[in-house]
Amino acid sequence: MTKPIRLWLTPSGPNPWKVVVILEELQVPYEIKSFKFDDVKKKPFIDINPNGRVPAIEDPNHDLTLWESGAIITYLIEQYNPNRLLTYDTLKEKHHLNQWLHFQMSGQGPYWGTAGWFNVLHHEKLPSAIERYNAQVLRVLGVLDKWLDGKEWLVGDKITYADLAWATWNDRLDSVILCPADNKFEGLPNVKAWHERMTSRPSWKKAMEIRAKLMDEQGLTWEGRPEGIASHTEYETMIAAGEDTSARG
Repeated sequence: MTKPIRLWLTPSGPNPWKVVVILEELQVPYEIKSFKFDDVKKKPFIDINPNGRVPAIEDPNHDLTLWESGAIITYLIEQYNPNRLLTYDTLKEKHHLNQWLHFQMSGQGPYWGTAGWFNVLHHEKLPSAIERYNAQVLRVLGVLDKWLDGKEWLVGDKITYADLAWATWNDRLDSVILCPADNKFEGLPNVKAWHERMTSRPSWKKAMEIRAKLMDEQGLTWEGRPEGIASHTEYETMIAAGEDTSARG
C-alpha cells in the first residue's frame, strides 16, 4: 500500500499548489504539513530544505526528501504515473513537456514573483522596476497566447503537467500586477480560455478548497494579506511604516 507523501507548505504562495494539483490529478495519497511563512528559514523546515523555500516533500515509499516545485512535479510524474496521465512517453512530446516546465520555472515564476514584490511588498515605489517586471509578465503571457492559438494545450491533444504548472501563478495575475481581477487576461483570449479549462477541473477546485481552509487557519485573506488589512494600499502603507503585518484578530 502506498504511504502518504508529506508535503510541506505555507499556504499563501503559489508554488506549493502546483504540487497539490498534480497529486490530486494522479490520486497519490498525501498529507499536508502547513506552517507560517515566518518559519520557512527556521527548524524544522530548514532541515528539510536548506534553501528555506516551499514546497518540499518527504516520500516514505522511497525514502526521498525533495524540494523545488519543478523537481517535485517531475518526480511525481515519473514515479507515480504508471498510466502516463498528464504526460507523453514519445520522444518529442516528452522533451517539449520538459521545455515548457523549465520555461514556467525560469520565466513565469521569477517574473511574476518579482513583479509582485515591486508592485506590492517593496518599501518604496520604484517606477522603473515596476515597469520592467510588469512588461516581462506581459511578454511571457504574449508568448503563451501566441503559442496557444488554435490549441487547447501546450503539448499534444491532452492536458499535461506542463499546463498545470502555469495555473497557480496565472491565477494570481491580478494581485501580481495590481489589475482588476475580471480583466487580468484582457487581450489574451487564448491564455484566458486555457486557464479556465484548467481551473474548471476537480483537482483545481479541491486544491483551492484546501488552500482556503489553511489560509483561514492562519488568519490570512485569499490574497495572502493578514485579516483586517482591507487593501493593497493599506498593506503597502504598513510595510512602508515598518509596522507588524501579522494577522489581526
